[in-house]
Amino acid sequence: MHPPEIRARARQMFLAGSTVADTARATGVPYRTVWHWCTDRPEARLRGTQLRCFRCRDGVDSPTDPAAYVYLLGLYLGDGHLAVSPKVPVLRIACTASYPHLVDACESAMLSVLASRVQRVPKQGCVSVESSGMHWPCLFPQHGTGTKHERPIVLADWQLSLVESHPGDFLRGLFHSDGCRFANRVTVRGRDYVYPRYTFVNESTDIMGLCQWSLDLLGIAWRMNRRNCLSVARRDAVATLDRHVGPKS
Repeated sequence: MHPPEIRARARQMFLAGSTVADTARATGVPYRTVWHWCTDRPEARLRGTQLRCFRCRDGVDSPTDPAAYVYLLGLYLGDGHLAVSPKVPVLRIACTASYPHLVDACESAMLSVLASRVQRVPKQGCVSVESSGMHWPCLFPQHGTGTKHERPIVLADWQLSLVESHPGDFLRGLFHSDGCRFANRVTVRGRDYVYPRYTFVNESTDIMGLCQWSLDLLGIAWRMNRRNCLSVARRDAVATLDRHVGPKS
């Protein structure tokens, strides 16, 4: 039994133009075995989204655009849904219709990560940005039946690594879906004060924990206003989050 990487190397050499004999000599594998790998039972050709799915391609262990992936992951955890059926899975992200740049950013992320085509479906008060593809479940293994706050949401090790490398893009996705930036008005001893503030609201304690962890990675101070509502209000913390998220538009 030969290691998979040797078989993959032999197939690559053969597809690049080497003969079976040359490939056998270069890899140290018997001629008959190489012939069996490359001509008798060649590797099935990748098709459709499998060509673009970094989880299914040999020798590829991360997305071409990791920032776009973690941004899309944040959007998915907030306002996304992956419909898995016997036909073709469909990724849907609900974007508020009054923020056209958010809709554009969502579509761009889908195209950068996996999709070759994206649809915009008008809904009541929002635009559903949708893409069909057999390999969306590979990239979002958190999909399941029921609402997200009623089931565990745990990122895979490879997802955690990507978020740890790009926490700002992940937070941008989370806040663009279930967060907001607004002018907070308070009155202290008869004087009115106005200052910018972020809030993030989500019913899932797992998703809220991921938001808190990502803020900690960037050294951004936060506190919980309510069980399901996180607030970022300190001036330096808001300034840092502005560099990664900013207001929706």
